[in-house]
Amino acid sequence: MSQKGYGQYCPLALAAEILCERWTLLVISRVIDGCHRFNEIHRGVPKISATLLSQRLASLEHAGLIVRSPLPKGRGYSYELTDAGRDLDPIIMQLAGWGQKWSRDMEREDLDPAFLAWSMHTRLNVAAMPPGRTVLEFAFTGAGKGIFRFWLVVENGQADMCLKYPGYASDLVISSEIRLFIEAWRGFRDLRAEIASGNIRLEGPAEHRAQLPEWLLLSALAEIPRRAGREAIFYDTARADTRAS
Repeated sequence: MSQKGYGQYCPLALAAEILCERWTLLVISRVIDGCHRFNEIHRGVPKISATLLSQRLASLEHAGLIVRSPLPKGRGYSYELTDAGRDLDPIIMQLAGWGQKWSRDMEREDLDPAFLAWSMHTRLNVAAMPPGRTVLEFAFTGAGKGIFRFWLVVENGQADMCLKYPGYASDLVISSEIRLFIEAWRGFRDLRAEIASGNIRLEGPAEHRAQLPEWLLLSALAEIPRRAGREAIFYDTARADTRAS
């Protein structure tokens, strides 16, 4: 028996041997999300070390959930799902939905702006954005020392994230305390109400400020009602305010 095994034939125990090691579910979920190269996966799990990510990818390959193939040009590999890996998609989404509804409240160390940048660049309504290049700059307090900034750049229907200045002027600057913004991003607060109150501040042309709520699709889980902790109070209050307005 593997040292990491449970010593049980129970299918749940056998699955947990593969999936319940730290970071493993997050790594396979990034591949499910469409990240196929090492750096793409790493951007979606920014707090894992490159060494540990390599180990987790090797474990997933050994378990038959992904296959690794050399890139046709240049160095590196492409990571693709097997049938077994694809079968995890609805399971992981259900687990994430449970977390949205019932997990603990976020703590300060959970408020990772690099992961927020990655998440947001996958959830932009690029079809609603103006032609050409649009640069959104986000400036957050409460994420550590000073102000943390990142940029989302949309051009030719493609969205990218930049943790360093991309070299283009910003069309719209969005400023907020990071916890409040993530609560709005996750659907616990009403984004439009937080903008109207000034808790989320926008700097840029009036038409861009008005269109921002249409550009941000919010988290894919934002419609799942929050039912645990103080975040559930924010969720219920926001819904009550929306019904009253």
